[in-house]
Amino acid sequence: MAKILLLLLIGLTFESIGIVFLKKGLTQIGEVQAVTAREVIRIIKAGATNPQLLLGVFFEALFFAILLLLLSKSDVTFLWPLTSLTFVFSTIAAILYLKEEVGATRWIGIALIMLGAGLVSWSEKQKEKVAPPVVEQTSAQKS
Repeated sequence: MAKILLLLLIGLTFESIGIVFLKKGLTQIGEVQAVTAREVIRIIKAGATNPQLLLGVFFEALFFAILLLLLSKSDVTFLWPLTSLTFVFSTIAAILYLKEEVGATRWIGIALIMLGAGLVSWSEKQKEKVAPPVVEQTSAQKS
């Protein structure tokens, strides 16, 4: 389980870096003025040439690759709730790199998310302790 959690932390770090780069790139491109074909084409052209946005997509793709690997090795009910730790990582990244301000209510929400992720992790550890013993079959039972 330690390997899974380490990979998850690496993946969540990649996702948080990706989110920060996406936000920086979108800020450079400018707001969507209206949902029109011309505006969508402008955003796509600007995004395809914006290094910040492209880095964001790259880091999000790394996260997705790690997520696929993790999903192949563990239960969705264990893994997916832990991905909510991205809220913690992204908030810290937004404070450090985007200079966003986070109020007390948001910090309380983040603390609740951390509590929930901790409970999910704890429940997985409990599941490992309760796992039924593996019984080997004798050659007479196999036939």
